[in-house]
Amino acid sequence: MGGSSPLRILVVGAGIAGLAVARALRLAGFRPDVTEKLPPNEQVDGGLFLPGNAARALRRLDLDDPVRPYGQVIHRQRFLDAAGDLLCEVDLDALWAGVGDCRALPRRDLYQVLLSGAGGAVRHGAEISAVELLPGGVGVTFTDGTGGEYDLVIGADGPRSAVRSLAALGGPPRPAGQVVYRTVVRDGPEITDWTALLGQRAGFLVVPIGAGRLYCYADEAGTVAPPDPSARLRELFGSYGGPVPAVLEAIGDDVQVGLTDEVELGRWHRGRVLLVGDAAHATAPTLSQGAAMALEDAVVLAESLQAAGTVEAALVAYESRRRPRTRWVRDRTRDRNRTRDVPPALRDPLLRGRGDRIFREHYRLLVGPL
Repeated sequence: MGGSSPLRILVVGAGIAGLAVARALRLAGFRPDVTEKLPPNEQVDGGLFLPGNAARALRRLDLDDPVRPYGQVIHRQRFLDAAGDLLCEVDLDALWAGVGDCRALPRRDLYQVLLSGAGGAVRHGAEISAVELLPGGVGVTFTDGTGGEYDLVIGADGPRSAVRSLAALGGPPRPAGQVVYRTVVRDGPEITDWTALLGQRAGFLVVPIGAGRLYCYADEAGTVAPPDPSARLRELFGSYGGPVPAVLEAIGDDVQVGLTDEVELGRWHRGRVLLVGDAAHATAPTLSQGAAMALEDAVVLAESLQAAGTVEAALVAYESRRRPRTRWVRDRTRDRNRTRDVPPALRDPLLRGRGDRIFREHYRLLVGPL
């Protein structure tokens, strides 16, 4: 179906998943429309860690060169206990050999690369209000009263997807049971590795994203966001060792707080409506696979549309290829979260003995081909 295809395609959502899908479709000869309910420049800033499979997907999207100037390559993961003593290390170059580099960078930089790659044409402020499954198509209505008919509608609108609800593919996401804190620190300590400190049902991660900046991600078990996330960070991690005291000293009041969501669906498509990225398979960000899965989704969807004779056959082929990998990420995420929740007196000796093998195993399927 590729090669200057006349298919009318709508991508709902202009985050990482939506822009990656738009890029992949353009490379395959399609010309999708892209809409986003938020106005321009309201994408949440912060940092991203992209494992080697994300780099491979960017290469398939012909975006590896544009991304290369941003952030920095990360060669090693270090897991420490709450005091700052080493538990284990993972050699990322060895783990992802032949697949791609691991890179940490500002989220905004990746967003700009994807926006340019998608052609830059996004209709902002367009919130979808109705989806109607038609014979051989999809009717879409927006809240401003405009609408149209499409041959394929792709919901890339995140874990709280409107498309998922309107197309009767599933309800709201399920809380994953974590409160997460994110911020970018300048003038912090010098850190070159991905460095995580594991405490009692809580963890603190810091990773360099270039130009002297550090991306900090912390989480704790819970379902209620505190009113003062900056104060809560200091209360929760004030007794930690390693780089944490210096990082906390450099953190200002600009700390984003949120709750993790998990989306698990019986199917990702209905008629000619398809869900991709977090709209279809969101997990807690424990494995840093959210962006990677969205980028992989884009590559496989474009390949499926090119190879199949009909849209319906393409969607079946796409889902059959993607489900095993996203299921693996979900299951390994739950495994790692359970490991984190084991009392340190039991967990830490285990990780000192074979933590590198445990953590490497979490990515075994993802090192393989898409």
